[in-house]
Amino acid sequence: MENKTDLRIWAKSIRKTLDIKQISEVIAEKISNLPKYQHAENIMIFYPLKYEINLLSLMNSNKKFYLPKVEGEKLLVCPYKKNDKLELSDFGTKEPCTESVSPKILDLVIVPALAADKNNFRLGYGGGFYDRFLAKNNIYSITPVPFKLLLKELPTEKQDIPVDLIITE
Repeated sequence: MENKTDLRIWAKSIRKTLDIKQISEVIAEKISNLPKYQHAENIMIFYPLKYEINLLSLMNSNKKFYLPKVEGEKLLVCPYKKNDKLELSDFGTKEPCTESVSPKILDLVIVPALAADKNNFRLGYGGGFYDRFLAKNNIYSITPVPFKLLLKELPTEKQDIPVDLIITE
């Protein structure tokens, strides 16, 4: 598997075989114990797709949370509280209905991925939204992935931006 398209197909098939609920619980616990998380007040997380790491349990803390919303080529930062109304995006993801705020308020961003590598690069879904977001905003970033989807090295391109930390179970 030398290209990202094949890797995406492979990663999606592997994810379906994993106990994502259990893996999510372990990763959420690890994140909650990180000093970067403990000191953060404003955190952007993602609303999980089926078979994706679910970190919504982190919202049981008294921090402020935000969800991404896609607008054109941009990733907007929108406040989100448990049980806020969400709408389905063109990509099939759930997005908040709240007005966006400046990304400058964020202390931490948790970035989804299909897979990641030991150089902190992630394999996303191919839209480049998080790479563009991370390139423009200097915010500490974490990507949670199941250990089975942590690879030695992913193929990368010049626009790919590594995250600061990869967390597995």
